[in-house]
Amino acid sequence: MSNESNKADQDVIDAAETTEIETEVETEATQEVDELTQANLRIEELEQQLAASEAALAERKDVEIRAAAETANIRTRAAKDVEKARAFALEKFVNELLPVLDNMERALTGVNPEDEATKAIVEGVELTMKGFLGSVEKFGVVQVNPIGEAFNPEHHQAIGMQPSAEYPKDTVMLVMQKGYTLNSRLLRPAMVMVSQGGPSVDTQA
Repeated sequence: MSNESNKADQDVIDAAETTEIETEVETEATQEVDELTQANLRIEELEQQLAASEAALAERKDVEIRAAAETANIRTRAAKDVEKARAFALEKFVNELLPVLDNMERALTGVNPEDEATKAIVEGVELTMKGFLGSVEKFGVVQVNPIGEAFNPEHHQAIGMQPSAEYPKDTVMLVMQKGYTLNSRLLRPAMVMVSQGGPSVDTQA
């Protein structure tokens, strides 16, 4: 009976030890699960923070790109405005000079350059006009004197047409008033007479 009692006690002890071991294993397993869960939560939190940072960085880059583009546009518009202002100021100034050039042209009309009485005056006016034209050409002003050239409605204003044996049809045969361009832009068209071709006739068509 004593042996059976001892065996029963030993079984109880073994059962208790087994239960204790199982409890310890379960506790360790629970702790590991908790730690793994916490680690996963921390990873998820870090991933969210990284995504937010990347989104903020992308937005900042977009803002910087748009700001740089806007700055470039402002500079371009400002440069164009300055150029327009300069062109307008120069155009207005040149338009004021055109009557002076016209008057010099008129002063030479009908005057005999070989007449000793007026020769010095003619030479003086011609030299003054040549110097004047040379000065304004430095600023992009070019005289349009299309005698003998094909009629160009973009730069010439036809006053009329006349038959001419000397000039082919649709050719400028006479320039009544010279035109001018400023940096290739027309300031004033040349007023011209255009040839109809054929025999020379002294009447205007």
